[in-house]
Amino acid sequence: MSWFKREDGEYESDPGGNGTPDAGRRKVRTEGLWIKCLGCRAVVFKADLEANLNVCPKCQHHFKMGGRQRIDLLLEPGYELVDAGLRSTDPLNFTDVKSYKKRLRAAQEATGLDDAILNAVGQLGPHSVVLSAMEYAFIGGSMGAVVGETIARAVDRARLGRKPLIIVAASGGARMMEGVVSLMQMAKISTALAQLDDARVPYICVLTDPTTGGVTASFAMLGDLNIAEPGALIGFAGPRVIEQTIRQKLPEGFQRSEFLLEKGFLDAVVHRRDLKPYLIRALDFLQA
Repeated sequence: MSWFKREDGEYESDPGGNGTPDAGRRKVRTEGLWIKCLGCRAVVFKADLEANLNVCPKCQHHFKMGGRQRIDLLLEPGYELVDAGLRSTDPLNFTDVKSYKKRLRAAQEATGLDDAILNAVGQLGPHSVVLSAMEYAFIGGSMGAVVGETIARAVDRARLGRKPLIIVAASGGARMMEGVVSLMQMAKISTALAQLDDARVPYICVLTDPTTGGVTASFAMLGDLNIAEPGALIGFAGPRVIEQTIRQKLPEGFQRSEFLLEKGFLDAVVHRRDLKPYLIRALDFLQA
């Protein structure tokens, strides 16, 4: 048993078999190199997954992507990040298990972002667009005052510049730590989108896994074209809450993008590898 010992996640071996690790001992590091797919439960090499746009090469399960990854996926190199630098002021001085201020600091350090949103201006194929991408890793992509203001600025920027607007939604809903301030963002963004519609500037929303709560109940379903990635969870209240309310068993696949497409809530379900060319063709049509 002395041949192998584990220290801080590393393995040391004694190929000589004399119980004393030699000077040329090998150390094996495998942590983080493999990922278990949530769809087929297969173990996938992380490099292969990233090369395949974070889509499982075996079952096509779509893993989550960060906001910056979304922008890199859709826009041509040379895009500009805009509307940065906004940070929450913690209007309610909220505390539950830990203070909201601590949650914000932890999320900012983990993601390198000020909040759960990124705005960019750039080229999507031949089209100059405004793109707003949500970051689920930042407190579940929840929508507080900063997210609402940043998206509203993206809408205004699209309207004033007469550039198509694309929002990539990924959120657990309104941010409860900001109370009614977060709920006001639903009306704020929806009003800005109504002005965008009056100006006849196209708006496309891409719903990803998950898109729920107040985000679904506002801007995520207001696009001229609403499309989603395969298997994305999309809804307002959770399935358990709905079942307990209506006292009925929900159908198989309820609140998944394919189910919503079948029921007419979505215009299309598009694989991630096809998303960019699909958006380009859609804008060709909407701006014709």
